[in-house]
Amino acid sequence: MATSKVSYAGDLRCKSEHLQSGTVIYTDAPTDNHGKGEMFSPTDLCATSLAQCMLTTIAILGKDRGVVIDGSYAEVQKNMNPTPRKISEIVCNMHMKGNFTDVQKKFIEVTANNCPVALSLSSDLKKTISFTYDN
Repeated sequence: MATSKVSYAGDLRCKSEHLQSGTVIYTDAPTDNHGKGEMFSPTDLCATSLAQCMLTTIAILGKDRGVVIDGSYAEVQKNMNPTPRKISEIVCNMHMKGNFTDVQKKFIEVTANNCPVALSLSSDLKKTISFTYDN
């Protein structure tokens, strides 16, 4: 069964529908590539998906370890290579909220760096991940 239906909406914009939930998102070409930049671009979503997957995977696997990351967030920067046009680097600054032990911090970092999206991205893509722990 398909996960989504993606259709071209014109004017360098696509509509994507998540078939299970009916949720719809739109993407727009970025301003540096002939678009309006009014929404996430496809490459923005790719970079953002890395941070979303890291946080989600930490939360799932952390449940049984007493690792609660409520309020944690990531700041994501996507750097593009001009030729060929592709993502050259994703920078994720992970801000982890909570009072974590050294063992829990190690778990968080290993889990983040081995989430499904991180493991699915090309090894040629530079992933710069940093962690800040805030109580």
